[in-house]
Amino acid sequence: MNKHEKINYVEFPAKDLEAAKTFFSLVFGWTFTDYGDEYTAFSDEGLDGGFYISTLTSSTANGSTLIVFYSNDLEGTQSKIEKAGGSITKPTFYFPGGRRFHFTDPNGNEYAVWSDN
Repeated sequence: MNKHEKINYVEFPAKDLEAAKTFFSLVFGWTFTDYGDEYTAFSDEGLDGGFYISTLTSSTANGSTLIVFYSNDLEGTQSKIEKAGGSITKPTFYFPGGRRFHFTDPNGNEYAVWSDN
Protein backbone atom coordinates (compact mmCIF):
# COMPACT_ATOMS: atom_id res chain seq x y z
CA MET A 1 0.00 0.00 0.00
CA ASN A 2 1.36 3.39 -0.96
CA LYS A 3 1.46 5.88 1.91
CA HIS A 4 0.98 9.59 1.41
CA GLU A 5 4.26 11.57 1.51
CA LYS A 6 6.41 8.59 2.56
CA ILE A 7 9.47 7.30 0.73
CA ASN A 8 8.09 4.92 -1.86
CA TYR A 9 10.79 4.00 -4.38
CA VAL A 10 14.52 4.25 -4.98
CA GLU A 11 16.51 4.06 -8.23
CA PHE A 12 20.18 3.25 -8.72
CA PRO A 13 22.52 3.81 -11.68
CA ALA A 14 24.06 0.74 -13.30
CA LYS A 15 26.48 0.40 -16.19
CA ASP A 16 25.51 -3.28 -16.48
CA LEU A 17 21.96 -4.30 -15.51
CA GLU A 18 22.75 -8.01 -15.72
CA ALA A 19 25.65 -7.59 -13.27
CA ALA A 20 23.35 -5.72 -10.85
CA LYS A 21 20.66 -8.40 -11.11
CA THR A 22 23.13 -11.24 -10.62
CA PHE A 23 24.83 -9.59 -7.64
CA PHE A 24 21.66 -8.68 -5.74
CA SER A 25 20.07 -12.05 -6.51
CA LEU A 26 23.09 -13.95 -5.17
CA VAL A 27 23.67 -11.82 -2.08
CA PHE A 28 20.18 -10.78 -1.00
CA GLY A 29 17.85 -13.11 -2.93
CA TRP A 30 16.20 -10.33 -4.94
CA THR A 31 14.12 -10.97 -8.03
CA PHE A 32 13.68 -8.53 -10.89
CA THR A 33 11.21 -7.47 -13.54
CA ASP A 34 12.72 -6.03 -16.71
CA TYR A 35 11.11 -3.03 -18.40
CA GLY A 36 12.93 -2.87 -21.71
CA ASP A 37 16.69 -2.96 -22.15
CA GLU A 38 17.53 -0.03 -19.88
CA TYR A 39 15.55 -0.63 -16.67
CA THR A 40 14.94 -3.42 -14.19
CA ALA A 41 12.86 -3.26 -11.01
CA PHE A 42 12.75 -5.06 -7.66
CA SER A 43 9.98 -5.05 -5.08
CA ASP A 44 9.26 -6.05 -1.51
CA GLU A 45 12.91 -5.72 -0.40
CA GLY A 46 12.23 -3.24 2.40
CA LEU A 47 11.66 -0.63 -0.29
CA ASP A 48 10.72 -1.02 -3.95
CA GLY A 49 13.10 0.27 -6.58
CA GLY A 50 15.06 -0.32 -9.72
CA PHE A 51 18.26 0.08 -11.68
CA TYR A 52 18.64 2.25 -14.78
CA ILE A 53 21.44 2.36 -17.35
CA SER A 54 24.00 5.03 -16.48
CA THR A 55 27.76 5.49 -16.55
CA LEU A 56 27.59 7.28 -13.17
CA THR A 57 27.89 5.69 -9.72
CA SER A 58 26.42 6.46 -6.33
CA SER A 59 28.85 7.00 -3.43
CA THR A 60 29.10 9.03 -0.25
CA ALA A 61 32.26 10.65 -1.65
CA ASN A 62 29.99 12.19 -4.32
CA GLY A 63 27.46 13.28 -1.70
CA SER A 64 25.01 10.50 -2.52
CA THR A 65 22.55 9.04 -0.08
CA LEU A 66 23.80 5.83 1.55
CA ILE A 67 21.51 2.80 1.49
CA VAL A 68 22.16 0.68 4.59
CA PHE A 69 21.12 -2.98 4.84
CA TYR A 70 20.58 -4.80 8.16
CA SER A 71 22.09 -8.24 8.81
CA ASN A 72 21.80 -10.74 11.67
CA ASP A 73 25.15 -12.17 10.52
CA LEU A 74 27.50 -9.37 9.45
CA GLU A 75 30.42 -11.65 8.59
CA GLY A 76 28.18 -14.02 6.62
CA THR A 77 26.72 -11.14 4.59
CA GLN A 78 30.20 -9.76 3.92
CA SER A 79 31.33 -13.16 2.66
CA LYS A 80 28.36 -13.38 0.26
CA ILE A 81 29.09 -9.87 -1.03
CA GLU A 82 32.73 -10.70 -1.73
CA LYS A 83 31.88 -14.05 -3.40
CA ALA A 84 29.34 -12.30 -5.66
CA GLY A 85 31.89 -9.73 -6.89
CA GLY A 86 31.35 -6.87 -4.45
CA SER A 87 34.26 -4.96 -2.90
CA ILE A 88 34.59 -3.95 0.74
CA THR A 89 35.46 -0.24 0.81
CA LYS A 90 35.33 0.34 4.60
CA PRO A 91 36.11 -2.66 6.80
CA THR A 92 33.82 -3.43 9.73
CA PHE A 93 33.89 -0.75 12.40
CA TYR A 94 31.97 -0.06 15.59
CA PHE A 95 29.55 2.83 16.02
CA PRO A 96 27.01 3.61 18.77
CA GLY A 97 24.41 0.85 18.35
CA GLY A 98 26.43 -1.74 16.48
CA ARG A 99 28.93 -2.53 13.75
CA ARG A 100 28.94 -1.95 10.00
CA PHE A 101 30.98 -2.06 6.82
CA HIS A 102 30.66 -0.37 3.43
CA PHE A 103 30.86 -2.07 0.05
CA THR A 104 30.42 -1.42 -3.64
CA ASP A 105 28.45 -3.60 -6.01
CA PRO A 106 29.95 -4.67 -9.38
CA ASN A 107 28.66 -1.39 -10.88
CA GLY A 108 30.58 0.71 -8.32
CA ASN A 109 27.62 1.90 -6.22
CA GLU A 110 28.33 2.21 -2.47
CA TYR A 111 26.13 0.62 0.22
CA ALA A 112 26.59 -0.35 3.87
CA VAL A 113 25.52 -3.28 6.04
CA TRP A 114 25.05 -2.98 9.79
CA SER A 115 24.28 -5.29 12.69
CA ASP A 116 23.40 -4.72 16.31
CA ASN A 117 25.10 -7.93 17.41
